Amino acid sequence: MSSIPSPRQSPRQSPPHYLRHHRLRLALHRLKDGGGHPLLLLHGLGERSPATLPAEYASWPGPIHALDFTGHGESDLPRGGGYSCEFLMADADIALAHLGPCTVAGRGIGGYVALLLAGARPGEVRGAIVRDGPGLSGGGGAARSPYIPVPDLNQLAPPDPFAIAELANDVRPPSYASSFAMLASQHSDLDTPISVCCCERPPWLAAVMELLSLEPVALDQALQQYAAAAGAGIRPERESA
Repeated sequence: MSSIPSPRQSPRQSPPHYLRHHRLRLALHRLKDGGGHPLLLLHGLGERSPATLPAEYASWPGPIHALDFTGHGESDLPRGGGYSCEFLMADADIALAHLGPCTVAGRGIGGYVALLLAGARPGEVRGAIVRDGPGLSGGGGAARSPYIPVPDLNQLAPPDPFAIAELANDVRPPSYASSFAMLASQHSDLDTPISVCCCERPPWLAAVMELLSLEPVALDQALQQYAAAAGAGIRPERESA
């Protein structure tokens, strides 16, 4: 897959660290220094990583990183689109391989990707947090007639119009999301490997919450829980049934 380098300049004081996803460069930003257990932030559809640390994450005791998905922020734009949530999950998996075990917090489509990654990498994702944001719903849970986007091809700066058109219509069957949630629940040794910190309830998320008997929690509570589990130096055991 050929790429178009992002022409957008960063307002940040330090340049991003670039990772490779085949021929594409992914921009990984460090928002907070420090040792210990890292937190990885995933942005919403059409967004980019924040230039500075959002106040709601200031209490996190370890380092904090943020990834620009393909076609967003300072990451490369592929020629001709071809986006899927699984491709974004591969972006996040590359960041996870670079950083090591992380807690992952995602907004919108980033929250959906965090859920998929928690099921695919239950040992490395030390808690996935799903938050409100652009792209949380996707294109619904049922297959529809083929959709052919007609984006403005003159737009070279991110976000890639192909990403907006394709990912906003990405089909998300509730059973598909539930299968990843079940993998996280079965193979993670955290009591609560997925935390829902949002108000919107698209069908896929409602199915996950019902399957795992999840109730929405405050972001501070989820962060505190995962930071405490990491700080204890052990992986908490599940409660007996």
